[in-house]
Amino acid sequence: MGGAALYDTVILVPARNEEVGVFTSLRSLASQTRRPDLIVVVVNNSTDRTEEFARQFADDEQTPPTVVLVLDDNPHKKAGALNHGLRWLREAVGGRLTNKVRHVLVMDADTELHPKFIERARNVIASDPELGGVSAACLGRTGLWRNPWQRYLLGMQIIEYGRAANARYRRDVHTMSGAGSFYRAEALQSLLDWRGEVFWEDHSNLVEDYETTLALKESGWKVTANQLCIAYTDLMPTLRELIQQRERWSRGTVDTLRARGWTKFTWHSIATMILGLIGAAYILGWGSPHLVMAAKNGFSQRPLFLLLFAFWIVYPALRVRNLGWKAMLVEALLIPELVFTVVRTYWLVSSIVKSYVTRVSAWK
Repeated sequence: MGGAALYDTVILVPARNEEVGVFTSLRSLASQTRRPDLIVVVVNNSTDRTEEFARQFADDEQTPPTVVLVLDDNPHKKAGALNHGLRWLREAVGGRLTNKVRHVLVMDADTELHPKFIERARNVIASDPELGGVSAACLGRTGLWRNPWQRYLLGMQIIEYGRAANARYRRDVHTMSGAGSFYRAEALQSLLDWRGEVFWEDHSNLVEDYETTLALKESGWKVTANQLCIAYTDLMPTLRELIQQRERWSRGTVDTLRARGWTKFTWHSIATMILGLIGAAYILGWGSPHLVMAAKNGFSQRPLFLLLFAFWIVYPALRVRNLGWKAMLVEALLIPELVFTVVRTYWLVSSIVKSYVTRVSAWK
């Protein structure tokens, strides 16, 4: 590798116990219209056959050049695995990423990228020299469900991801998605020069992607998202797994915001979280009971509630029109979204409470 002139795109894939999905993820890289020059898989604290399957992919002559690294004793979770891969890459190209690398794509091993992801991300990042990264628009993928409750749970996650993907490229990017983030190598090298590592290695860092997004902004880089750079990611099949996942994400976000405080880069996230709590309290504590009473007694007595009811039907449905008529119908029915709002409010409130009163879990 040392004699190579340039690696336009290098992929980092941290993989912990991903024997089920790692082949699908890696094959989506082999199917890119703009193939990566190198794939680096970091098998991180795995106890299953993830390494075996990754090496099978690497040994296939028809796949892009692939290196499999094994990190058996990693106390720093995903951040440690990503930094391990970056250290290996820096040594391989002579010490600095910018020597022979232009772009680094970080993706989860349970993610499948759209075939044109790299091609489109390269075009986006080339459009502005101040762009440090392009985040994927994440969509849920699953056809696996065993009962109506599970189908409902997966369906609401699909709607949630689709709604977020539709909004991310319209507003400031809260976080570069761990499912798929395309970085300019120069931006990552600037973080290395600034603090010695790209992804912050700390036992309390549960959301390395969000912390790194803030670090990029704080060091002067811009980040964006693109609705055509699509990453398909696995969904949580049970309520318990969903709450565990979202509590980790939300708890990690709250921890990071508490550590940094109110700044020009965090105020939007803090305000969004506060408004989310206020909105949930309004919907569940005031709006829903009053609408039920109005429906029971007749809207003719309360025309204001009739307008409110119509808004609650039309607005949520329009927000998911990109997902098709089925998603619009689910949102217009109101009840499915109200139930999911209860679940969402639970994990948000519990995450805030745990951030203040409990220690960080031992997730790796």
